[in-house]
Amino acid sequence: MTGSDEERAAKPDAGAADSHLLQSGAPGRGNGTPGEAAAARRRMPAALYGLTPPVEAAVMAAIEADRPGQVRALVEPLHSADVADLIERLDDEPRGRVIDAIRRRFDPEILSYLDDSVREQVVELLGAQDVAAAVKELDSDDAVDLVEDLDDDIRQRVLAALPAAERVLVEQGLTFPEESAGRLMRREVVAIPRAWTVGQTIDFMRTSQTLPDDFTELFIVDADRKLVGMVALNRLLRTNRPVRVTDIMATDFRSIPPATDREEVANMFRQYGLVSAPVIDEAGALLGVITVDDVMTVIEEETEEDLMALGGVGEGDIHAPPHETARQRIRWLIATFVNAVIASTVISQFEASIQQIVALAVLMPIVAAMGGNAGMQVVTVVVRALATKHLTAANALRVVGNELAVGGINGVVFATLLGALAAWWFASPGIGLVLAGAMVFNMIWAGLAGTLIPLALARFGLDPAIGAGPFLTTTTDVLGFFSFLGLATLFLL
Repeated sequence: MTGSDEERAAKPDAGAADSHLLQSGAPGRGNGTPGEAAAARRRMPAALYGLTPPVEAAVMAAIEADRPGQVRALVEPLHSADVADLIERLDDEPRGRVIDAIRRRFDPEILSYLDDSVREQVVELLGAQDVAAAVKELDSDDAVDLVEDLDDDIRQRVLAALPAAERVLVEQGLTFPEESAGRLMRREVVAIPRAWTVGQTIDFMRTSQTLPDDFTELFIVDADRKLVGMVALNRLLRTNRPVRVTDIMATDFRSIPPATDREEVANMFRQYGLVSAPVIDEAGALLGVITVDDVMTVIEEETEEDLMALGGVGEGDIHAPPHETARQRIRWLIATFVNAVIASTVISQFEASIQQIVALAVLMPIVAAMGGNAGMQVVTVVVRALATKHLTAANALRVVGNELAVGGINGVVFATLLGALAAWWFASPGIGLVLAGAMVFNMIWAGLAGTLIPLALARFGLDPAIGAGPFLTTTTDVLGFFSFLGLATLFLL
């Protein structure tokens, strides 16, 4: 028997091979054949993004003219992400008409691209049965992400409408902590026995009907499904058929426990330039895989969360109802109110000085504003550095020193400019010198507080993005007013 005959004889049985797949049995993303997908791509406009202004205008015109067939013809060639963008930009009534027009050929991936507030409405428009059909078509990570955000009653109806295999996987995914690797991972992976050869593996991939739609790596497992290695798909295809997969597998991979916070997962991907990483349990058994597309979503969401927190706008977005947005923002406004009361109290202590030198009332907002803006620059940099692990206890002292130096330099620059302007404006060198001194002090304080406040909040387990802004604004305003008015009282009166 020749080598080729031996390999054909050793070809794995497709049914037995399927037992090594850790997957739901779902066909994966999309709801069309590869030929239909290719045809749809050919129909897409020759632009960087499919949803161009002319396409959007044409859809709006078709909606207004009550032409659902035309709406469907315009929307179907678009990528699911572009369809999601279109749905988000529409008001409630035209949004419902678009959903009705594409309902029969609704791409489940659209749901995974929608913002949460819009997705809730789209889910209601589709109904539990259609949502369940969409969940069945999604990869397990997208399915869990969708189901976890549903209201309890809709979630139960969707889960009840799912086939048993898909329902078990989704329910298992929901048992992991929120924002953990377990919620983020995809259960559909290709796991092959360590005894197989390259030829057996290739034959299995050619004959199996239950492979994930997209994968770049294969996982090598032992009889207890413990992960022993990984093989990149491109390396497998370049290797001769008789070679065992254990001879070409990588063993220095980075694995992730399912309870790991998703922000830590994102940092690991960034640190090591990963495309995917396996998730394993305490016994080393393979549970699933996290891919870079999911990590990109995490990075975007965490960055947006930090940005929103620094701006004091919470988790609201432009699609949220006004009362929800108002509720999210009121906490920051209360903090601003308290800050204003404290600053006004400080100013009131120098009422006599302000009455004697009216110029102080004109100039004192400059000191507070410059200090506050400089401090927010520092806070933004520090909060992001903490999130990406670029700022740690090991280099914190150096960062504080750098920001103090930056504050001192900027303080001298603006003290010179604004001090000279104030001296010329009010024909008083004394006022110019007082403004310059207060400016240097407050800019240095902004650099110090902008680093120490986020570091202190992080040290006590609090989110520095949420608390740093109000604390910083209060200190720069109060100390800015106190230093300027105090120096003026001391040297000008």
